Amino acid sequence: MLRNSKLYFSGAIKQMLNLNQPLTKFSNSEPVWKILVYDRVGQDIISPLISIKELREQGVTLFVQLHSDRYPIPEVPAVYFCAPTEENLGRISQDFQRGIYDIYHLNFISPISRQKLEDLASSAIAANCVANIHKVFDQYINFISLEDDLFVLKQQNSDEISYYNINKGDIKDTEMEEIMNTIVDCLFSVFVTLGTVPIIRCPKGNAAEMVGKQLEKKLREHLFHARNSLFAGDGGLAGAAGTQFAFQRPLLLVLDRHVDMATPLHHTWTYQALAHDLLDLALNRVVIEESQPTGGARAKNRACELDSRDKFWSQHKGSPFPTVAEAIQEELEQYKSSEEEVKKLRSSMGLEDKENDVAMAMVVSDNTARITTAVNSLPQLIEQKRLLDMHTSIATCILNHIKSRKLDTFFELEEKIMSKAQSLEKPLMEILSDPNAGTPDDKLRLFIIFYICSTQISDSDLRKYEEALAQSGCDLTPIAYIKRWKSFSKIASGSSNLNQYEGAGTKTVSMFSKLVSQGSNFVMEGVKNLVIKRHNLPVTKVVDNLMELKNCPEMEEYHYLDPKQLKLTEMPRNRSPFQEAIVFVVGGGNYIEYQNLVDYAKSKTASAGTSRKIVYGATTLNNAKQFLKQLSLLGQEI
Repeated sequence: MLRNSKLYFSGAIKQMLNLNQPLTKFSNSEPVWKILVYDRVGQDIISPLISIKELREQGVTLFVQLHSDRYPIPEVPAVYFCAPTEENLGRISQDFQRGIYDIYHLNFISPISRQKLEDLASSAIAANCVANIHKVFDQYINFISLEDDLFVLKQQNSDEISYYNINKGDIKDTEMEEIMNTIVDCLFSVFVTLGTVPIIRCPKGNAAEMVGKQLEKKLREHLFHARNSLFAGDGGLAGAAGTQFAFQRPLLLVLDRHVDMATPLHHTWTYQALAHDLLDLALNRVVIEESQPTGGARAKNRACELDSRDKFWSQHKGSPFPTVAEAIQEELEQYKSSEEEVKKLRSSMGLEDKENDVAMAMVVSDNTARITTAVNSLPQLIEQKRLLDMHTSIATCILNHIKSRKLDTFFELEEKIMSKAQSLEKPLMEILSDPNAGTPDDKLRLFIIFYICSTQISDSDLRKYEEALAQSGCDLTPIAYIKRWKSFSKIASGSSNLNQYEGAGTKTVSMFSKLVSQGSNFVMEGVKNLVIKRHNLPVTKVVDNLMELKNCPEMEEYHYLDPKQLKLTEMPRNRSPFQEAIVFVVGGGNYIEYQNLVDYAKSKTASAGTSRKIVYGATTLNNAKQFLKQLSLLGQEI
């Protein structure tokens, strides 16, 4: 069974920080004080999982970059967490030579090869510090867990496994093999950490097929040939042990980015996806300008952490932006009310009259319970105020983008184009030519979505659109690549593309109840209050078909791979629907697809009465700007 992924992965990191001793309720409450040394990859893995406060609770007194200037610190254990690269191993060898620490616990993000381990041992012997190396571990944590149900493979050096690198025209076989090996090794780490062996489905004839088949081979070889199976708790062998609990095994659906090229470019309307699109949300963190520079002063940047510890974020990250703005306004009003209660209590106790000590003492004695309540609520009020200030700043930045670029209009138009169910209020050419509507990238995104979703555009019309885009300052190279992709793509040709985004669209509800008054923190006048219609995106439709085992002709194009079975090549007929799935997109994912899957799982759980759990993963998470850049690079090759 899939666990609460992020909680479980953070537990794996905490066990490593506990010097690889199991964490139990009866563990010594006083931690062993230690130093954490990590590389950039290790930092990316740890930062979304464990806060600085939690690091302190684990006894980490100092955390430093492996390649920074460090001074010797005696008698304190040093926990290393890094990739086993030549550069990192060379720096660890330098630490041995300098005798920088007395105790070394070496933890490698992915397995270190036998040759590199022998080289490291030789360095330790040469430095006469073999006795100082207490433990060496392969951690199998070569991925980044962002949410309980969301992970990516890379942040640092993510270009190595980007959509561009996988699809560029001059890629060599050795380069493609290296990319596939990297992806497979990272996915293998995910399932080692989860402690489960999935059943794999992947489409035929693309990069997803290569990943699916290589992962199945790696899992099978480990299950049948490893002396100490990393999946001991999951029933390592086929047959009775492997199939007894087969219904508990999750589905791994490996998809190629080509399954849906419109959604990565789609303007969005939900809080988390807007933060990613407009504010470059990365590793659950955004950096915003708190105030505009005045008098030549530089603007102050503020880093905002957005994770599950923030209740407001957890509750509203998938909500439409107008709903979020209203929720912030309501929370602000509740906070002001609580603040007024504290002020009234202060006044009733006579604390403002400092000279009347006798009267104050009498009132204090009569209000002990009220004082206790007020004191206990102060830390929560302070934290509530901090989070409200942060979300107000973030929402204000997003609102400014929406107003200046008319993003509500772009979102509504794209929903209409994708659903094919609603006619446009005005011709597309008029919008593309409007100098006051959006940026060049906004217009380019709108047109590419229109082009992908259109069954037929004449050459003369296409030239007119391209001329209008060029006059608006758009880079047309992404269109060159999309033309070629569309001509070769099966899903973008004929009737198979007609219903790809069926059910999409928006509806406009009555004007905001509180956000048009001058007293509101958000003046929403001029912004449409759009509600997204419930629908399944292409990725979610494939997930639904495969989890529910629907008898669709399109599903025959998907391999059925079971690493626990030696010869099984097709799905067993008595197979029951899957309750859990991991959806992995080769070539980059996005928060729009992620949220659509979250909504789908909730609706299925509510309608079926049984819990559905879906985890979304991708090689990288790209916002539209980053994806356009990759399409531009591919277009330049044509």
